[in-house]
Amino acid sequence: MIQVIQAQNVTLAYLKKKFALYKSEDEQFFTEWFDYIPEISEVEKQYLDRVKNNYLNVLENAPLLEEAVKLVVLSPLLDLAGFYRAPFYISTEESVEISEEIIIENEVDAEDTKEIIKGKIDVLVLQDQLWLLIIESKRSSFSLAKAIPQALTYMLANPQPDHPAYSLVMNGEDFQFMKLIKQDKPMYALSDRFTLYRRENELYKVLNILKKLGQVLS
Repeated sequence: MIQVIQAQNVTLAYLKKKFALYKSEDEQFFTEWFDYIPEISEVEKQYLDRVKNNYLNVLENAPLLEEAVKLVVLSPLLDLAGFYRAPFYISTEESVEISEEIIIENEVDAEDTKEIIKGKIDVLVLQDQLWLLIIESKRSSFSLAKAIPQALTYMLANPQPDHPAYSLVMNGEDFQFMKLIKQDKPMYALSDRFTLYRRENELYKVLNILKKLGQVLS
């Protein structure tokens, strides 16, 4: 029997149990988000100031839905980070499917039940058919905690286990990066969380990290 689980319903506890996923506490595991970060120009800072103001102004009228978050915040970030140019290209609403049997070995369910997780990635940045950067944009009222297990599910489906997978989860006003590797057993780590509600425009840091990941993956 096959049980299909939608990715948006997956929890961290489920991923830990079914895929032996664990969180790294080693600061050296995910240095890409803080070590040797590229600088951004004054022109880029001015543009990001406008992006932040646009988001906050639009949010005054009504909570932003997913498509509006992509339009107002995500698209400018991808543009400035260079993900609309070669060697990267954009694919949207990609379907993914992952089974626990792909990762867990020597585990047989007593009822011969196979669980498959299915879902769609909002925006997937690709290079030479490798999954490099997954970006999950959620409604502005959603907590990132709800998006993290879903993004990790997509990262576990990365068909290139020798390459690390990176993701950015965001709801328009909060941003957090993740890294996952699958070589021995799947392990992940999180960056600090960035928000638009601090006085300093933390979109600067988000763009810095996106540019760094672009360098790592190109």
